[in-house]
Amino acid sequence: MSSSTTESHKIRMAQGAATEDNPTNVVALVEEIEARVDGLPVRNAPLLRSLRREYSQHVAASPPGEIVKIAALLIARGRVPRFIGDELIASRPDALATLNLTQVERLGSGISSWDQVDCFACYLSGPAWREGHIEDKAIVRWAMSKDRWWRRAALVSTVPLNVKARGGRGDARRTLRICTLLIDDRDEMIVKALSWALRALIERDGTAVRQFLKENEARLPALVRREVQNKLTTGRKSPTSSHRKVRA
Repeated sequence: MSSSTTESHKIRMAQGAATEDNPTNVVALVEEIEARVDGLPVRNAPLLRSLRREYSQHVAASPPGEIVKIAALLIARGRVPRFIGDELIASRPDALATLNLTQVERLGSGISSWDQVDCFACYLSGPAWREGHIEDKAIVRWAMSKDRWWRRAALVSTVPLNVKARGGRGDARRTLRICTLLIDDRDEMIVKALSWALRALIERDGTAVRQFLKENEARLPALVRREVQNKLTTGRKSPTSSHRKVRA
């Protein structure tokens, strides 16, 4: 396929035109979801997630590849919050299991805020990495990216390796490798993600985290040292924090 043909294909996808990758039924369903989102009285997370659950049930019998196409087109068109596409795939383990690196990076293309990154990494890239659909070298490449959001994605992708509620079984080696690559990064979004990655690992291997803190005390940002030490000693990142969910 020539470069001009490839670019034309991408434009047709974003516009929603039917293509070999996105047949008419996929485009029609995506347009229906977009219309339903536009019709919501308020576009808040509870209503959007309720709508996403409704459509997850609607496509429950669809092949896994079709789920990926629906999610990818929703994300490419950009007319609804990206997490709807992320969650459509995450709610179907068989669809998640079909993802390869090219598809994952396409689904993450354009991530540009902490919430977009965190949904992408917790729902898609992290589980795909954990289950062997993405190789370590891809996450390492993200960690070395000039794009702050892909660097954050590398760190947040370690969270599903370790958090039991997200299917984590524990992986100190891979988690600490990515943390080490980004230990000197002082971008606020990276510092906060580094703290989150280490705090998530505590659930599985507190000893490894303590050793990491000891060996890297001089290099770790003060916020990371404080939050991770608090988590180790009190079980919470801040002694005064409430149980209300906040940005990591």
